[in-house]
Amino acid sequence: QVQLVESGGGLEQPGGSLKLSCTADGFNEGYHAIGWFRQAPGKEREPLACFASNDGTTKYSDSVKGRFILTADNSKKAVTLQMNRLEPEDSAQYYCGLTDQYTCHWMFEVGAMYLEVWGQGSLVTVSP
Repeated sequence: QVQLVESGGGLEQPGGSLKLSCTADGFNEGYHAIGWFRQAPGKEREPLACFASNDGTTKYSDSVKGRFILTADNSKKAVTLQMNRLEPEDSAQYYCGLTDQYTCHWMFEVGAMYLEVWGQGSLVTVSP
């Protein structure tokens, strides 16, 4: 029933910034964490950042820590991803997803297996 919509992707130069948004529409009771993932061609869907609403904690992968910032609006169960100091290796399709798990740390070990709802993705291309 719940649907997620990502927006904000596009073309940016190395060193630049982009801000992605993910909004939820519809019933989403039972989901307790929301995260950002990306997937490049031929690769697995990679966890980047996750927010757990129960304790208000945010976790980041090593690949984006210090460059990307996740901000959550728990009243809307929506998130943004501010991406700074972009690199060509950041080029990918970016997705947000919902999970009924209460924590986020496991996501960086097992990936996307417990996420149940996905948006359609937003394409990010970093190129000079």
